[in-house]
Amino acid sequence: MSYQYKPDYQQPPYQQQYQQPPYHQQQQQPYPPYAAAPHPGPTPAYANSGPQWQQSPPQEYNDVKSPYEGDRFKPKKKLNDPIFLALFVLQFIGFVVLSGIALASYASTGGRGGGLGKPGAKTGATVTLNAATVYLLLLVTAAAFLLSTAFLMLTRAFTKMIMHITLILSIALNVGICAYYWITRYYSGAIVFTIIALLSVLSYWGYRSRIPLASLFLQVVMDVSKHHKSVYVVAFVALGLQSALAVWYTFTVIATYSKWTPGNPSCATSGCSSGKVSGLIFYETFSFLWTSQVIGNVALATLAGGPYGAWYYFGPRHQGEMPKNPTLTAFGRASTLSLGSIAFGSLIVTLLELLRLVLNMVQNNANAEGHPVEAILACCAACFVGIIESMVEYFNRYAYIEIALYGKPYIGAAKDTWRLFKDRGIDALVNDSLVGMTLTWGAYAIGLMSSLFAYLYLRITNPAYNAAGQYTAPVILFAFLIGLQCSLTLSSAIEAGVSTIFVGLGEDPQVLAIRAPELYRMIAEVYPEATRPISRV
Repeated sequence: MSYQYKPDYQQPPYQQQYQQPPYHQQQQQPYPPYAAAPHPGPTPAYANSGPQWQQSPPQEYNDVKSPYEGDRFKPKKKLNDPIFLALFVLQFIGFVVLSGIALASYASTGGRGGGLGKPGAKTGATVTLNAATVYLLLLVTAAAFLLSTAFLMLTRAFTKMIMHITLILSIALNVGICAYYWITRYYSGAIVFTIIALLSVLSYWGYRSRIPLASLFLQVVMDVSKHHKSVYVVAFVALGLQSALAVWYTFTVIATYSKWTPGNPSCATSGCSSGKVSGLIFYETFSFLWTSQVIGNVALATLAGGPYGAWYYFGPRHQGEMPKNPTLTAFGRASTLSLGSIAFGSLIVTLLELLRLVLNMVQNNANAEGHPVEAILACCAACFVGIIESMVEYFNRYAYIEIALYGKPYIGAAKDTWRLFKDRGIDALVNDSLVGMTLTWGAYAIGLMSSLFAYLYLRITNPAYNAAGQYTAPVILFAFLIGLQCSLTLSSAIEAGVSTIFVGLGEDPQVLAIRAPELYRMIAEVYPEATRPISRV
């Protein structure tokens, strides 16, 4: 069954809707088919995506709100959170200066030698990475891009099956890690992952019952994105920036080791010490994580305040109600007036991530020195911080949508997001978690395939710096991270649409009854309280 697009269907302009009878008096008119709303093209009907719920009329509403209500899409011209904007700019300038000094020294000592699988790959410095690795990382990035695109296409075609597979894989991974830790007598990790494994097994049945609705959410967003090409433009630009930043960070770290590690020739003109190297690497990692977070979150705010938000509140472009260039307008707000707010939220996640990394190092040192009690405490602390980090990151995604739609400062957006979560409850968010789980597992698979590609490249080209295989593990790790980040960047474009619809559902649920009636009916059946608008105070 395929969609039948009806070009003669025209939704009345919003300003005309406000003069119509109340919403509940219009129920005798049938909902327009979903195909007439986002015009998704010849894809399977959503009515066949899950169980056939008994169709019940939506709840009654007395009005249809204006798309511009509450400064939506037209925020005040005010620079939000300027302190965090200044901090972000200063730390990035510091990274640029440090990177320039390190890379200049790295290049002057012959670090640019090497080529693409040719005899030239065995020239240049033999004690550190050379230009052969640059070609490798570029090839890994290209492969990750193609694999990410293929995964999204497969997910759209086999949504429910892939969701079920990834759910089982998540549980199997937790159980496998738990068993491995017990077998190797790594008791601190075994205790923590036993609890995680038990919780994941017990939650399986609840998650599985939500798959039909979650798959419908994902399919709606993917079909909307097909007719808003700016979704993929934003995702690809963010992907390119993330990839370039990852490669830049990689070579900055290598150059830092090369310049300031004791024993290098450059130490004759500059002070070298292990402490200096550790401090500089820590700062570079902090800058990389914060900047990477900001890039991804600016892309999220651009998509939420642009194509997805405009589709939800104004309808498809062909109806003539959507403002011109909504994506460019949203990007302008996210990269200027709201950049400080986005940097604020990103800094919180970055600090938690750094704290988790430090605790992992403490745990590893305690294990190496034979202190099991300290190792258990550090492991528990790292897991606890990791849970908080995931919760904050998840919470921030909805806060950035509020920032994108209304131009709020971070604290104000966080308060409204907390009100949304308290009203809707945890059960209504399970569907969003399933979508994220599916896309994250795809990212891990792409990261593994990227690392396999890097390993084969090293075996075939045999660069001089890796004659003894000492750089195989770092290169494979960086390839995995690049592949993982590339896929997560593309997937975040889809997750942004799911989250934006959820926010719109909380504020104006009657709009979704017009945009995607089948999705609205299923939500009304499973979560009837979700079709009640949240009062904003």
